[in-house]
Amino acid sequence: MPELPDLTIYLEHLNRCIGGECLEGIRLGSPFVLRTVEPAVDELVGRRVEGIERLAKQIVIALEDERFIVIHLMISGRLHWKQRGVGIPKRNGLAAFDFESGTLTFTEASKKKRASIRLVRGREALAEYDPGGLEVMTASLEEFSTALAQHNHTLKRALTDQHILAGIGNAYSDEILLRAQLSPFKHVKSLDEEELRRLWEACRATLENWIGILRDRAGNRFPEKVTAFHPEMAVHGKYREPCPVCASPVQRIVYAENEANYCARCQTGGRVLADRSLSKLLKAGWPKRIEELE
Repeated sequence: MPELPDLTIYLEHLNRCIGGECLEGIRLGSPFVLRTVEPAVDELVGRRVEGIERLAKQIVIALEDERFIVIHLMISGRLHWKQRGVGIPKRNGLAAFDFESGTLTFTEASKKKRASIRLVRGREALAEYDPGGLEVMTASLEEFSTALAQHNHTLKRALTDQHILAGIGNAYSDEILLRAQLSPFKHVKSLDEEELRRLWEACRATLENWIGILRDRAGNRFPEKVTAFHPEMAVHGKYREPCPVCASPVQRIVYAENEANYCARCQTGGRVLADRSLSKLLKAGWPKRIEELE
């Protein structure tokens, strides 16, 4: 799922492509992608783009007179900038937004069709789609600590809960926790002041670093290869590969549709965390320490 760094690059390029332009039309390739019935599509057509915003993990195209297009990419949704009037892809196309200088197409690779578009009238109505998470890039350490202190989740869950922190997901949370040298399953309320500061600094440094990497990679081209896995990542998607800090093999725990990637030596004091399904299968054979894997 595109997260804060990816969405930041999307916003920058959307501002360049459609900022100040008139929305000439909205074409739907799938009737299920539009999740609202009011206002109607015709009410937004003909209005100029006043800005591009981010609402947690959602992209918001702000039009004249407080009309908004809210796009949630979910896991497999992607945006593409094409020549004006291009057709909606038959296999995975969801919608097309026609502007004066080109067409923004919206696709989704998954068959589950989770990506969505919502049309909204008024700032108050738009606020209903804000889960309320703190923007960590502009938050002070005190604000960050206060937001976390209201919950007793694991760090992995707290970082990815959009009601707590905005824009961070599965991929960058792994990178943040390695930088902070904290276990993904350590509980928020067990953090001391030094660990809280480390986590706050790791959030900001990791996200800022990846915004820079993705900005340089895209250059002047609209970002097309938006993915949760990058060769430069330290632990996310690097199961069994050497940790760039200590060279120990990266570990992984899979749960539901997500996974946590971590370094046992750097983050858990050498302890290998139990994967629920594998530990049940292997029972006594499940390794307890990283040394047992080397």
